[in-house]
Formats: sequence, structure tokens, C-alpha cells
Amino acid sequence: MTIKAGDKIPSVKLATMTDNGPDGVTTEDIFSGKKVVIFGVPGAFTPTCSAKHLPGFVEHAAAIKAKGVDTIACISVNDAFVMGAWGKDQNVGDKVMMLADGSGAFAAATGLELDLVEKGLGKRNQRFSMLVDDGVVKSINIDAGTFEKTSAEQMLGDLG
Repeated sequence: MTIKAGDKIPSVKLATMTDNGPDGVTTEDIFSGKKVVIFGVPGAFTPTCSAKHLPGFVEHAAAIKAKGVDTIACISVNDAFVMGAWGKDQNVGDKVMMLADGSGAFAAATGLELDLVEKGLGKRNQRFSMLVDDGVVKSINIDAGTFEKTSAEQMLGDLG
């Protein structure tokens, strides 16, 4: 079943890239006591994700954070090395936390898995965006094929 507003974010281990290599981080570390915008993409370095989705959140990071958001995070079923390289390629800096869900545990636990096995991409996550407050989902948007419903501009509108 897909996660929905009112649900608690499941406990999952993820990873980020640091100057010293991959570092483990839990969903509790990310969401507890914080207001977080998290958006998921099917894959790093993919056309829509690289040209529109991630750049929109980087561009609008200050406006999103001005609405009381502590953290903006991007998650993908990729490893920490790929997410780190993609963040550098996109000049993310400290605007967006790049989260690696290498095993797809978050995608599976939230019901946001996307089966792209037939296309040679394995299991990924659907394109989504969520507003999470202290570990509880306040709103969720899911896109099928495009990114407009899960864009930074949509999230800014959702935040009011």
C-alpha cells in the first residue's frame, strides 16, 4: 500500500556521500523533529530528473526553506557514489540533501516502487514529492510519466 497523508515515514537506512565517502543515515535522523520536503526520482542522471526535477528544487530552495522547511531531500534508488556525483554535477551544494536508497528499501517500505525491470533499470521509485513534519506525511504528490505534480513549483504552492 502506498504511503499517504497522516502516515509515519517508515524506519529505513539510507546513505549520503561525504568528503570521507558514503555515510549511513536513518529516516529518523532525517525526519525527526524537522519539517522536510522530500522528492523522489526514478534515477540520477536521467533526462527529466537532471533537466527539470532536481534543478527546480535547487533553484527554489531558498523560497521553500523560507516557508519553514528545514531540509529539502532528493532520493533515488542509486548508490551514494552516484547520488554524490549527480549532486556535484547539478551544483546542489547544501541546498538539497542527496539520499541514496541503494537497495530500494525506502521505495518498497513506502509503496512507491516503480518496476522498470523490463527496461533494464530494475526496481526504482516513482516520481513523488512529500511534505513531512516530524516524521508524519502531511501531503504527497505522485506523478506518472511527467514531473509537474511533483515539481518544486507545485510544492511551493502546497506550502502556501
